[in-house]
Amino acid sequence: MSGFAADGLERLAAVAASHVGAQKVPGLVALVASGEDVHVEALGSLSIDGPSVQRDSLFRIASTTKPITGAVTMALVDEGLLGLDEPVTRWLPELAAPRVLTRMDAPLDDTVAAQREITVRDLLTFTFGFGMHVEMFMAAEPWPIVVAATEAQLATIGPPDPKTAPDGDEWIKRLGSLPLMAQPGERWLYNTGAQVLGVLCRRAAGAASYADVLRSRVFAPLGMHETSFVAAETARLATAYANTPEGLTVWDPPEGNWSRRPAFEDGAAGLVSTVDDLLAFAQMLLRNGEPVLTPTSAAEMSRDQLTPAQREGQEMFLGERSWGLCQSVIVSGDRAGAFGWDGGLGSSFLVDPLRDLIVIVLTQRLWDTAQPPAVHTDIQAAAYAALSA
Repeated sequence: MSGFAADGLERLAAVAASHVGAQKVPGLVALVASGEDVHVEALGSLSIDGPSVQRDSLFRIASTTKPITGAVTMALVDEGLLGLDEPVTRWLPELAAPRVLTRMDAPLDDTVAAQREITVRDLLTFTFGFGMHVEMFMAAEPWPIVVAATEAQLATIGPPDPKTAPDGDEWIKRLGSLPLMAQPGERWLYNTGAQVLGVLCRRAAGAASYADVLRSRVFAPLGMHETSFVAAETARLATAYANTPEGLTVWDPPEGNWSRRPAFEDGAAGLVSTVDDLLAFAQMLLRNGEPVLTPTSAAEMSRDQLTPAQREGQEMFLGERSWGLCQSVIVSGDRAGAFGWDGGLGSSFLVDPLRDLIVIVLTQRLWDTAQPPAVHTDIQAAAYAALSA
């Protein structure tokens, strides 16, 4: 049975309101949907002492961009423009015959040849050999590969930075000049795979921009007209805040990094969106991909693609979850079968097909750790509790 109990929604509203405040989350939009029953809470303000949050307010969705990149890639697979298990070198010659560090913290010239080429699936599963690993953030000295990636302005280790990275062709050239951190298929390394996919999809589709590929394959069919790499109406964009010892501090104002079109369209963390656009995307996944994907491709996105060895050591990022194609999947516990992914600038996106549930929470407060803050987990818990028996 789909839908929510009235008293459950009242409790959910109270939970959401409890997290809103000038030193908590200045504002949020939370949406829960089950079948035809859709409930939205728009609370607080777009900035501290600023205008009220509305249902159509814009938020930087950061890594919630990743499932959208996964979907557009699979749309191109469905069209026959890409093969899921084919090498990417036809479209990305910059990544041909890569060298691989002998260990992730090795000097840049301490490398061996890659044992095989990188495939489209490797990029989607984040196992192509480059990205964030927990250990790099705990090292006494920065790893050489981290220093090199930073100097190359790849904006791939750390939060999104639209103002820094070069255009896609130069970006992939710079990435290709660096060694991989692991053999293709060996380790789950966060983030970079989705950035590479943006360049791959643009080239495979023969498009002028990655935004054009997203628009034609995902946004237009689903009516996601508010989702973009730039906030056209900055008055609707929430101010982004970071938590500091002095309290919440502005991290990015509405007229900041998302107010102008970036040189690099970041398929890992670059989009701004609204709760209703993300609802349309979630409902597409619940409809087995219609009208964007075939049922086979939609199922592939939400299937666990990792071995225990691939995800080992990455629990700080994944928690108890595993990984499908550009999104996490819950493989055990009460929510097994659910999938989605979150954004460290303040978003969470959860789809549970077994329980016919969608939960989307958009805030403008950066996360303090790699795991979701209580505002997200509490609203998700309240949504599950509100489901009709």
